[in-house]
Amino acid sequence: MRRLLLSLFFSTLLPAQTSPELPPRKPLEVPARIGIVGEARITLDEVVQRVLENDRDLAISRLVVQEAAYNVTGAKGYYDPVLGFNGYHLKSVTPVASVFGGAADGKLTQKSLTGDPQVSGSLPYLGGTYSLDFSSSRQSTDSTFVTLNPEFPTSLNLNLTQPLWRGLAFDQNRYRIQVARKNLSLSNEQLRQRVIETVTQAIQAYWELDFAYRNLVVQIEAVRLAEQQDSSNRRQVQQGILAPVDVIQTQTQISTFEQNVFTAQENLTRAENALKSLMSATKEDVLWNTALVPATAVDLHTELPGLAEALKDALAGRPEIAESKVNVDLNRLDVRLDRESAKPQINAVAKMSVQGLAGRVAPVATNPILQEFGLTPGVIPGILTGGYGQSVNDIYSGVFPTVQLGVQVSLPIRNRTALAQVAVGVAEGKRLAVQSQAVELSVEADVRNTLQSLAGARARLDSAEAARKFAEEQYASEQRQFRAGTSSVFLVLQRQTDLTSARSREIRASADLGKAAADLDRATARTLAVHNISMDGSKTK
Repeated sequence: MRRLLLSLFFSTLLPAQTSPELPPRKPLEVPARIGIVGEARITLDEVVQRVLENDRDLAISRLVVQEAAYNVTGAKGYYDPVLGFNGYHLKSVTPVASVFGGAADGKLTQKSLTGDPQVSGSLPYLGGTYSLDFSSSRQSTDSTFVTLNPEFPTSLNLNLTQPLWRGLAFDQNRYRIQVARKNLSLSNEQLRQRVIETVTQAIQAYWELDFAYRNLVVQIEAVRLAEQQDSSNRRQVQQGILAPVDVIQTQTQISTFEQNVFTAQENLTRAENALKSLMSATKEDVLWNTALVPATAVDLHTELPGLAEALKDALAGRPEIAESKVNVDLNRLDVRLDRESAKPQINAVAKMSVQGLAGRVAPVATNPILQEFGLTPGVIPGILTGGYGQSVNDIYSGVFPTVQLGVQVSLPIRNRTALAQVAVGVAEGKRLAVQSQAVELSVEADVRNTLQSLAGARARLDSAEAARKFAEEQYASEQRQFRAGTSSVFLVLQRQTDLTSARSREIRASADLGKAAADLDRATARTLAVHNISMDGSKTK
């Protein structure tokens, strides 16, 4: 009524003017997004699963772990026994010019068939080496001087070398095995870190998509409210209650809100494509043509752990700290090997062999020297007469043993190279210790920051929710006052803007809460446990 009286009053003072023609307003039509032909609701767990399956860097990290495991097996392979065999047949015809050569026709023919299987390797505990071989042959000749023809010489030989100082407790081979194991641990920690980072990135991208999707709804709703106000203003202009300029105000408001809609739609596309880049296996994935609608709500009751508990979890579980400890352990292995190399080399050496010999007794008539002097050959012992089996039996019985025991000593003078390497390793260990402290300090700051971020996000969400409720009440109140004639179009439109901003801030605070919770899980190394993810990056039931 007040506005109507004022309008009549000013109309008597001012010359009559023709009201401008109000252009019709076309309702908002949100254009379809480019390339989108379908829609699918997707949960946070589904996103995490797809990202873990298709992340290329994560696949590479898994292969690195496999390679590190193979390196451990390869390092252990140094202690695998080595089997060998030497076998050959020999025929030798030698010219003989002396009567004592044993060949009446001037040439001596000898034949030999030899086989020598062997096994050698290193002992895995005390650094020793061993070799064992069994040599056997069949030898025949046309010499008139031999008493056994053919004969079967055999031998079983064992050689042992055992370090007594350098290489006794630690050596290059054991160093390689332990380094390979540490590298495997390092690769596992790097894989775990990659999984945590990938999951955290996926979760944060999901909440960004959730915000973008809900913000587009808020901006569209703002346009709808402005269109309703525009329709009301038009009716009141036709009734002479409002001036045409009031409609122009709502037209301007609608245009501004429409711009916000198109910006929100662009932001939705960017957020959606960022998430699809993490989830898609290839560029041909049908996911690219599907609109993703978040189906998981933010947990508004996320438990905020105490500072001491969070720091304890982080120091015990953060991959960076574990990696730092592995690097320190690797340095200790380097220093230990360098110190071992600086020691004198003292080895105990043992050589043991057992021989066997047997053959068929050669005819006496074939020996011209015995015939010349009228001598008779002596009786050949029974342990030497027989075939190949008799020769092997001699070995088994230990008839012809040989044992050699000794010590080998190598004492380098000064050995400055090894001592310098020890000093370098010790200095490197000090550097790594300082670096480990820096990592722990970084983790401490990270945990404190993420705890504060989660607490702040929760508080902001509570405040944003209250602000949205108050904005709704203010807008409703302003609408009532406008209908009662005690308010203006400008104030109503201002309350619409405030309400839209409050709704947008609330969903922004909700998304920030989800992102802050994921960041805290990362900082305290609880991401895998919270989302039931195994070490290889797959989801478990």
